[in-house]
Amino acid sequence: MKKLNIIEIKKKARDLGVSLDKSAKKGQIIRAIQAAEGNQQCFGSDTSKSCKQLDCCWRPDCLEL
Repeated sequence: MKKLNIIEIKKKARDLGVSLDKSAKKGQIIRAIQAAEGNQQCFGSDTSKSCKQLDCCWRPDCLEL
């Protein structure tokens, strides 16, 4: 899976109806997207080190942190 750039991430958020604060950082936006999709808000958290969600679109970015 390819990493998404910030423009693609913000577009995905808007498409899901997630309201964005202008000062929101990448991780905050991704966690808001995860919540909107009904998923665990785990991006960049301690649980990411043992993540078993191999098909998660955020995985490449998350494991890089």
